[in-house]
Amino acid sequence: MLAGVPAGGPGPRPGRDAAGYRHGVLPDPLDEYPIHQSPLSMSRVATSDRNFYDRNYFNAFDQSGQNLLISGGGYYPNVGVKDAFFSLRRGDRQWTVRFSDAIDHRELSPHVGGWRLEIREPLHKVRLVCEHERLSADLTWDGSFPSILEEPHLLLNGRQRPILDAQRFAQLGSWSGSIEVEGESIEVDPSRWLGSRDRSWGIRPTGDADPPGREADNPNQGFWWLYVPMRFETFALMVILQEQPDGYRTLNDARRVFADGTVEQLGWPRVEFQYRSGTRHPEKAAIHLTTPNGRPLVVEVETMTFQALHVGSGYGADPEWSHGQWKGPGWVDFRTYDYADPEIAGRVPWGVIDHAASAMCEGEPGLGLFEHASIGRHDPTGFTDFMSVAP
Repeated sequence: MLAGVPAGGPGPRPGRDAAGYRHGVLPDPLDEYPIHQSPLSMSRVATSDRNFYDRNYFNAFDQSGQNLLISGGGYYPNVGVKDAFFSLRRGDRQWTVRFSDAIDHRELSPHVGGWRLEIREPLHKVRLVCEHERLSADLTWDGSFPSILEEPHLLLNGRQRPILDAQRFAQLGSWSGSIEVEGESIEVDPSRWLGSRDRSWGIRPTGDADPPGREADNPNQGFWWLYVPMRFETFALMVILQEQPDGYRTLNDARRVFADGTVEQLGWPRVEFQYRSGTRHPEKAAIHLTTPNGRPLVVEVETMTFQALHVGSGYGADPEWSHGQWKGPGWVDFRTYDYADPEIAGRVPWGVIDHAASAMCEGEPGLGLFEHASIGRHDPTGFTDFMSVAP
């Protein structure tokens, strides 16, 4: 045996610990590609902020509005975690499976547990697979319109630290393939199953919460958000609004995208909501837009089924798990939820809610996502505190 060369046999591989995970000695496979943007290995990101994330989000729904599927997967390199979820709602019942594991290295084809993503044609065609004995799917996404980069998302914690500093691209498209839930097979026909997706990266609250520190003396008064990717026969709409409790708008992005790639900016939207009495559940909305030549453009929206992203999917105030939270190696968790259960219904108002929605714009019918959160005070809609509801 040569001096300094270990004999074969059990033991960790070079550059890995006893569990087999890399610890920085080896280059990342992505280092082979000309994609670097900093003098770092692709195993690292250009910020040491623990909240750095890199995520995919998808939704799919049939035109009847009775089925709503939401799935996502993310990598959190500064905490060494990757995770994913796959969630289907039919009627009042929701089935959700979650996967989490340690990051070995970053991949061109994201995967964690039984969830994986294959990029067939960048910015156009993606295959999404979920494998679990009670909820599985093999789906292919086809973009119907070009993807667009949204305006950067920035939200400060007081005046000091960004708690959200992210970039996304978004796209409208259709789905094909099949879903199997509890032994029942659902055909996903692209003529009936539509949806949207976004791809985001940057800084966003990840895993276990940071100590509140000074901000504990600046209590949160509320959160208001609206995200509407909607498709019509000849165009798609992207509307994103984020406002402070007094109505000051911190994010305004409204655009119309045509199939040939032409993009129109649609001004400063004004939104009229019809909330269900005694709640903040949006049943209808009118989004007032303005074309570049000053002409009014109105989108009439009516919501259908929904999923609360903090019920099983790890967003916001989900009490069961959150994205980037370490759950141990090879973690898999399956849950079912009943939205008619008072305990689940009581959780719904306290987070971001994704509604499948129908719409009408200039005589063209449309379908898409109506994602909304209205929590706490919001002066423009007349909500004065966390317990305020529509009359």
